[in-house]
Amino acid sequence: MARRADFLAANAGKRAPMPGFVLLMRRRDDGSPAMRMGFTVTKKVGNSVIRNRLKRRLRALARELLPVSGVAGADHVLIGRSGGIERDYAAMRSELTKALAKVVR
Repeated sequence: MARRADFLAANAGKRAPMPGFVLLMRRRDDGSPAMRMGFTVTKKVGNSVIRNRLKRRLRALARELLPVSGVAGADHVLIGRSGGIERDYAAMRSELTKALAKVVR
């Protein structure tokens, strides 16, 4: 996802807040089974080095878990939180699994 309108539309979908991130998921209903991903981290989290590091962690988590647990034909947005950079990767992985199960329901 690259357009701001896509991120704003995903904000109207289901939301699963976790300690390190917030997962937003919205079904597109456009007939396409493609699963789109978006990542964002606000400036409140830290400087550009910290924000980019957190985005890399979120991308790695999404690459690992979304093909298995994601919703086909939906937009998934991960919003990084300030606690996400210090959190253990395994903890974030289990949180993303829990968040995906929550938004699928």
